[in-house]
Amino acid sequence: MRLRLVPKETSWDFFSRSKLWLGLSALMMVLAFVSFFLQGLNYGIDFRGGTTVRTESAQPVDVAAYRGAIDQLELGDVTITEVFDPTFGPDQNVAMIRIQAQEGQESVSGAIVDDVLTALQAVAPDIEFTSVESVGPKVSGELIQTAVIAVVLAIGAVLIYIWARFEWQFALGAVVALVHDVLLTIGIFSELQIRFDLAIIAALLTIVGYSLNDTVVVFDRVRENLRKYKKRPLKEVLNISINETLSRTVMTSVTTLLALISLFVLGGDVIRGFVFAMIWGVIIGTYSSIFVASAMLLWLGVKRDWSKPDANAGTQFANVDA
Repeated sequence: MRLRLVPKETSWDFFSRSKLWLGLSALMMVLAFVSFFLQGLNYGIDFRGGTTVRTESAQPVDVAAYRGAIDQLELGDVTITEVFDPTFGPDQNVAMIRIQAQEGQESVSGAIVDDVLTALQAVAPDIEFTSVESVGPKVSGELIQTAVIAVVLAIGAVLIYIWARFEWQFALGAVVALVHDVLLTIGIFSELQIRFDLAIIAALLTIVGYSLNDTVVVFDRVRENLRKYKKRPLKEVLNISINETLSRTVMTSVTTLLALISLFVLGGDVIRGFVFAMIWGVIIGTYSSIFVASAMLLWLGVKRDWSKPDANAGTQFANVDA
């Protein structure tokens, strides 16, 4: 007996309220812009500058105890991670502590580093700082610029790929959906003031790939059905294609979310921001593949003069639902 999250055959009309969905997406994008320009992002150390301290102790690293000791100093954004390495000896317990740059300073001062050492010695008396490195605002600015370029280039590469594989209308629909996903992800991080660092940039690029995968599966089936149903209206062909791939889309999204939710609950503070971005991205990416990319394709129209079927459409797995 196989589990089905949606019926094997569906005939839902996804475009009966297409203006409502597009209007909702436009409203959310406007709110994302407003939130970004009014309160900005809560940048992490990677983008704001700060100091990274490497500690070593014979006692096991207790991240919660370390954090409790440092929180009393009120230093703002502090990230603590334990470092694992098979070359470490049994008495070599290493942690990395990142402390944001303090107000009016390019990095954490030596006095603050000494205060942190004193606070941690109350938890682990033999703890030592084996290295102290600072990231200044210039490097942070370069990281922001590089991150923006990475996201823009990824979306540009998608535009070229879809254009080459399908038609320009498909390419614009896919890119609009990707921009929609990225903007809404940035917007929710701005609205909730969740820490935004390089890990979130990695999440954004992963979201672009995930959303593109869903969109290409739908578009591949659309291309196949445009040849199969040459006289049917484009709206009807789009509905048929989405319904045929719906089981696969829902099953993929749900199984991905199960893993991500487990990581969000059990993974700890270090990866929680990244996992939250991925959860949001999977939800909004699935939504945009159906209600944004396909709606844009319907609005732009598409060439209907193919005279023969494409044997390499690549849709043989589009309706697989595990």
